[in-house]
Amino acid sequence: MDKVKRDSTVFSWRHLLLLSLTLNLGLLTRFVYERGVFLDTDHQRFQQEHCFDEEINTRRSPMCSASEQEAHVSSTTSCGSSSSAQPADSRQEEHVSSTTSSRAQAADGGNKVINLDHGNPTMFEGYWRGTGEKSTILIRGWESMSYFSDLGNVCWFLEPEFAKQITRLHGSVGNAITHDRHIVVGTGSTQLFQAVLYALSFPSPNASPQQPISVVSAIPYYSSYPSLTDYLKSGLYKWDGDAYNFTKDEPYIELVTSPNNPDGFIRQPVVNRSRGTVVYDLAYYWPQYTPITSPADHDLMLFTFSKITGHAGTRIGWALVKDKEVARKMTEFIILNTIGVSKDSQHRAAKLLQVVSGSSEHMGFPEDSERFFLYAYHQMTQRWERLRDAVRRSGLFSLPEFLPQFCNYFGGFTEPHPAFAWLKCEGDIEDCESFLGEHKIITRSGRHFGVEAKYVRISMLDRDEIFNLFVERFLDTTNHALVSGLGLLQLSGGGGLQKHGGCKNYAFEPDFT
Repeated sequence: MDKVKRDSTVFSWRHLLLLSLTLNLGLLTRFVYERGVFLDTDHQRFQQEHCFDEEINTRRSPMCSASEQEAHVSSTTSCGSSSSAQPADSRQEEHVSSTTSSRAQAADGGNKVINLDHGNPTMFEGYWRGTGEKSTILIRGWESMSYFSDLGNVCWFLEPEFAKQITRLHGSVGNAITHDRHIVVGTGSTQLFQAVLYALSFPSPNASPQQPISVVSAIPYYSSYPSLTDYLKSGLYKWDGDAYNFTKDEPYIELVTSPNNPDGFIRQPVVNRSRGTVVYDLAYYWPQYTPITSPADHDLMLFTFSKITGHAGTRIGWALVKDKEVARKMTEFIILNTIGVSKDSQHRAAKLLQVVSGSSEHMGFPEDSERFFLYAYHQMTQRWERLRDAVRRSGLFSLPEFLPQFCNYFGGFTEPHPAFAWLKCEGDIEDCESFLGEHKIITRSGRHFGVEAKYVRISMLDRDEIFNLFVERFLDTTNHALVSGLGLLQLSGGGGLQKHGGCKNYAFEPDFT
């Protein structure tokens, strides 16, 4: 009996030992397997990103032959960009940022909302961090206390140093004529826009009552024009929509944004009648966004500080106005609206413009230091190449096509890299904003710009981490759509999209007008 009991005890201990070894071996095997998968995934990601970075810096396609005003790139075609080389340290930094954002997205599980609806220009932070004391100002407690800056000027709240740096910058870049122009400063170009409408529509003292002047702009127009025009419910002017549809024989104001927001094309007036006045919004006519082919020479030109340097929070803009009376009426509006413009903001803007011009002229900068506009151009080039590659690989979208032109500032041919991407959803996707919104990418629908919902505007100006995350989410979104949401679409050998299980072809012909 004792022997049986002893054997039973031994038997149970042996079983426990065997069970313990089995469990530990299973756990060890699982750990090794999962660790191997993790390492393999990281290795594959590194290879993909490394090759992708090489592709960015080596891919150069011939000049596209389609007409710029009619072209909209096929989702399976990539138009080349400029041949300016990217520094090796910038490529390495971009690769690290891309890898970091990839891991961040994996950890986030795709839950982060990517808001690219607004044009918040924070992408140039890296440059300004590197300028140190050159871009720093000190405002003492007793300075800038008065309302007045220059009583001899039409715009008497314009700081003389700021006016000097505006003139210097336009001369350095060669993008606008400042000679024989009055400079009117505003709290961003938004206030200047309101001031222009007020100045151009205000009746003369002896004039008879008149109907509100029509304000028009060709589609796709800047999305804020309608709301800004009608915001004050003024009896002096009213929004009248697409300039192509304007046929009234009466005074009008035409707004020309060039390069255009949202699509990036160079614009000219559409109506072209004797009773109209044209206002040129040149917020993006700077070398990082478009080739500077000649200095703009118009009666009324608006500029905003935020899109030049990225300092949107400073809230500064200016107008170059040929007619003194128009400049005086604009100044009157700003006085009634805000009693002038912040001197502190003008001082800061003057300092930053001084840095930008100095970097171009190498005034106070080492000869090998990077010019601001060259830095910004490289940044925009990298981003557009990455987005174009993602669009080409997706097969679901298309982007505008731009022709390179000779840029007087850089002294060579460059390709436009607009501040916004005018993306079109192709095939069966009718509401592009909703489609991307389902994947937590917030964009602005084409409806806000007077066109169909198949278009969206995407900001290209956010921080690197946000843009990198956007590109990865964009690819994940399209991969998911190809597999599930759109009937297992895949790229066909003929360059279009082909639907499995049938013979329906989705040929993406350029149809943008």
